[in-house]
Formats: sequence, C-alpha cells, structure tokens
Amino acid sequence: MTMTDFDPFGRQFFFGNDYHPAGQGGGTHDVINPATLAREGAIAMGTPEEAEDILRRAREAQREWGKLDELTRAGYLHKVADSIAANHEEAARLMVLEQGKPYPEATGEIANVGGCFRYFAEMARDSGGMLPGTTQAGSFQFARHFPYGVSVHIVPYNFPILLMCWTVAASLASGNACVVKPSELTSLSTLKFMENFRHLPAGLVSCITGGGETAQALIRSRQSDVVAFTGSVATAKKVNVACAEQLKPCIIEAGGSDPMIVSSEAPLDVAVAGATTAAFHLSGQICTSTERFYVHDAVHDQFVEGLADMARKLRVGNGMEVSEIGPLVTEAARDKVVRLVDGAVADGATLVCGGRVPPGRNTGWFYEPTVLTDVTPDMDIMREELFGPVAAICRVKSFEEALNNANDSEFGLGASLFTTSLEEAMEAYERLEAGMVWVNNPLIDNDALPFGGWKNSGLGRELSRLGLDAFRQSKMGVIDWKPKVQDWWYPYPDEWFGNTEGSRF
Repeated sequence: MTMTDFDPFGRQFFFGNDYHPAGQGGGTHDVINPATLAREGAIAMGTPEEAEDILRRAREAQREWGKLDELTRAGYLHKVADSIAANHEEAARLMVLEQGKPYPEATGEIANVGGCFRYFAEMARDSGGMLPGTTQAGSFQFARHFPYGVSVHIVPYNFPILLMCWTVAASLASGNACVVKPSELTSLSTLKFMENFRHLPAGLVSCITGGGETAQALIRSRQSDVVAFTGSVATAKKVNVACAEQLKPCIIEAGGSDPMIVSSEAPLDVAVAGATTAAFHLSGQICTSTERFYVHDAVHDQFVEGLADMARKLRVGNGMEVSEIGPLVTEAARDKVVRLVDGAVADGATLVCGGRVPPGRNTGWFYEPTVLTDVTPDMDIMREELFGPVAAICRVKSFEEALNNANDSEFGLGASLFTTSLEEAMEAYERLEAGMVWVNNPLIDNDALPFGGWKNSGLGRELSRLGLDAFRQSKMGVIDWKPKVQDWWYPYPDEWFGNTEGSRF
C-alpha cells in the first residue's frame, strides 16, 4: 500500500497511519520561522466535527489494541523506538524552522525519545497489576490494570516531540489509542514525526492540528477518556474544569518559575557553567528553566561575574547556524521578556549584560542572554513565568533566606541548588516546595522517575510508574476457587442481635 508523503503546505491531518487533507471549514494557520520570519508551511485549524471523527476512528482502532497482551504491545513499541533512532533528521529540521531551537538540540530531542517507548513497553510488561495478601483463606484477591480507551495529548511548542512522547508512550503501553493536538507553532515537525507510528496497527496514533477550539473539542468529547496537557496555568485551569465536569482524568503540567540557590559552599566553576545552561538553554523557553537566582552574599560577586562572562560568549543566531541561543518563538514572547526586564531595571535592578535585541539581528525574535542583579523578591520578574534567556539574581545573606524566597511562589515545578554541603543538599530536598529538586545538576530527567510539579505547576505525573498509571485504570478481582456459603451472608443468626427485648426496633 502506498503511503502519502507529508507536505508542510498540505494542510494535512494524520490518522489511519497516513496523511489526509483537512477540510476547508476551520481555516488555515501559517507557520512562521521565528528567526527569518519566512513562511515555512501552513496547517489546518481542525473543526470540532473533524476532531470528533478522528476520535471515533481512534476508538475503533483501540478496541483490538486493548485486547493484546503486554508482550505483543511491547514488541510494537520497540519497533517505534527503532524507527525514531533511524529517522529523525527531517523532523528535526522542521522543528528548527518553526520553533527556532539550535539544530543539535532538535536532533537530540528526537533521537532521545525512543528510550521512553522502550521503558514503558517493558514497565507495562513488568507491572500489570497487584497481588496483596488475601483477607480470607481460599480466596484469590487481586487487581489488574486496563486502558481507559482514547487519550488526548495537548502539546506545547518548546519540546513538541519529547513532551508528546512522554505521555503517548505511556498511553500506548497501557493499551490506549492516542490523539495528538500539537501547538499551532510546531505542528510541522509533529506531523512529520507521525511517520514513526506507521509501525503500529493502523489508527492508534492520530494528529489533528488547530488551536484552542480544536483542543476544547477533543477534551470535551465523550469519545475521549483521559487528557494530558502541558501549557500555561490559565489554560491548565480551563482544561482541569472541562475534565472535572465529565469526571475525566487529566495529567497537567502548567509551567513554572524555577529557583536556583547558589550556596556559600557552592563549587563556583560548576555552578556558573550549570547556571548558564539552566537559564539560557532553548533561550530560556523551558518549563524547568531557572528564572530566579538566590545567591549567597559570600559568593555573589564572583558568581555574577562568571555567569555574565559565559553569557556574553554564547552565540545568538538562526538555529541552522552555529549558535546556542535561537530566537524566542513569537514576537509576543519576546515582548513579555522585554517588559519584565525593563520593568525590573526601572524598579532598581542592575543590568550586567544583555537586555537588548542583538546588533544585526533585527529580523526575527532574538534577545540577548541577560543577567540582572540587585533584583528583589517583590519584582514582577520574580513573580511571573518569564520564559526567556534571563537570569534574575537576588543577593541573600543566608541559606535559610534563600530557601524561604525560593518557596515564595505560586509555582512549584523544579528547583536547583549548588553546594558541596551534604547537609544543605538534604535540607533543600526536604524543604523546597517543588516536584523535582536538582543538586549540582539542573534540568536532568529520567524515564524511571516522576516528572511534574506542586502548587500551580500541575497535577499528576509523567514518566515513571506513576506516568504509566495515569493512563490506565484498575479493576479489583476476587475469585474463591472452592465456593462455599460465607458465615457473614444473610440471614444473620439471631444471636448476633443480642438481647433486643424491649427495644424500639
């Protein structure tokens, strides 16, 4: 059977293991290169009717997939992982064109996601249920896991493939079919990546492009059973309400404003290098980017000098060029960064480096890596999610002050610490109000460890066994292999009632 090729300008959806032209009813969204402002493609804005049709097809495909044994499903997922390892260059190139990240980061993102398919394939084989101690002799009491049916995955623009695969792999391993709605900013790379799912039975993974209306249709449909969402706090709350109205489970990652503490006991050379990556990787457009720095007075000046020196050496440019810092994804994203940096300076912060559009980069949404000092905890830049290449540094007099400031936030996704003190490391892990704490090694994730936040940063967990459980439901079973009348069944013996003479019943 001949498969249709992906066309960046084709306004295509992916379902039934092939690309199909969308209808005309939802309109078109142009995909713009944030580095050059060139038009790189066009996607269809899926209508509620098209969303419902794709969900219906997914449900049909899931009926047989959900019946398969875990070993067979695992075999399919390993084929997907093999395909990803061998076929990722074109999807990476499209990601650079539409999102702006440096090409090595795009290829790395895609090449590394195969591991989560392998992990969840084997985890689902190894963890198929629970077998507790029985409550009575002769009774086999257990629980098994079953798929929900159809999962919906609303994916952001910063890691369009990685964050999609974290939840899609878990959902498939659990026996579900998946419908993906990528960000309209990064739909081209996502659609191209769909070719890897042709190694699965037809229809198990679908992709419909569009905006908020498309996402709402997928979430509110009775054809969908569980939702995975990554995005802003405001949108996350709407998703949570929509799911709650139907008692539909959801997994939400809603971003953050991650703190980093640089202790008086910090290994400064390691701290400066790690902080540079934590603040400026992907131009700061990572949910777990470090945005708020609390640096001990004893090492403050030396740390700031080192961080600013490294920031000045980072190369700003098109992701297809030799560069570490690409553009912000949209003009609005850069405008927010400008507003928060300019506002901090107006309120008394000191601009050490950056804080401007790089010379010669007037086309595209570029912004220099920026270091601010004399920042105070009450400034907007320390209260909002920044999502840009900015390190805002607050000087503190003690480790205790740093911990208190780090926790003074509505967010609680991740938090970092640089120290050589084991006591400080353990104290930080215990007390930092975040779903993830990194000591001397920020931004690391692990397929076998849960990813997710506290407070307004999310609900539920991705990755690990918790990430697998998010896409499956349990069913208790009790089997008595020697049927007998139980002594607690009706009718009750008279002596159980005691002396009821004279009672009102």
